[in-house]
Amino acid sequence: MPGSYRERNSTSDRTLDILGLFTDERPRLTASELAARLGTARSTAYRYLQTLTASGLVEEDGGGGFRLGLRVFELARVARKAYGFSDVVGPVLADLAHATGETALLTRRQGASVVCLDKHEADGRPLRVSYERGSVFAPNAGASALILFAWDDPADLIALLRTVDLPRYTPGTPTRPEEIVATLRPVRDQGYLVSQGTLDQGALGVAAPVRDSAGAVTAAVSVVAVASRVAPADIDPLIAAVLRGAGALAETLALVAN
Repeated sequence: MPGSYRERNSTSDRTLDILGLFTDERPRLTASELAARLGTARSTAYRYLQTLTASGLVEEDGGGGFRLGLRVFELARVARKAYGFSDVVGPVLADLAHATGETALLTRRQGASVVCLDKHEADGRPLRVSYERGSVFAPNAGASALILFAWDDPADLIALLRTVDLPRYTPGTPTRPEEIVATLRPVRDQGYLVSQGTLDQGALGVAAPVRDSAGAVTAAVSVVAVASRVAPADIDPLIAAVLRGAGALAETLALVAN
């Protein structure tokens, strides 16, 4: 509206738009591609890129394209430190990975998406999983994501899920909002979620919420294992270890916050 603080087409907004175009599937962009996506002239797109290059947020890749710059990595490091993750979360996840012999993850919800904040693997038993530090996934991306939506009001959650893309990562991935809500219904009572093959084929995930001092779910801790090497008798110990990890993270993050 006229007289507002700034308009949507301001340089700062365009900068955010450009940074948001870089994804796992599209790690590099040319000025022409950027112009097409922004609906601007190529010279305008190139000017935006030059501004980002000067700040270190973007750099030329030597092949006529642009990729995220080293400044982005520095900002990510600072962000993790501000949350206390570098000094606090890492050791807790490392202990969980060591205790279970599996891969431990910390995830957090960001609107209708889920971000992997940290990851630790057990020594000698690496497991290739889709989650990596900084990766962003849909709400149905395995136990590590689904658990974060379990305490939403069911009607509100269905409405939210209808506004986002729900990829079918594997044949076992729940992709209908009603199906996801039904999957999460028992989680409210049991306090954890176990899923198999919903993000990575052959993987079993056990996840639990990390709560703040007011009881709100602020993050989730999970263990991901190769399903074929987890015997039925091993499930309960895995669940117990994840619940202990969630409690430990809640306590240590509360200390950081205070």
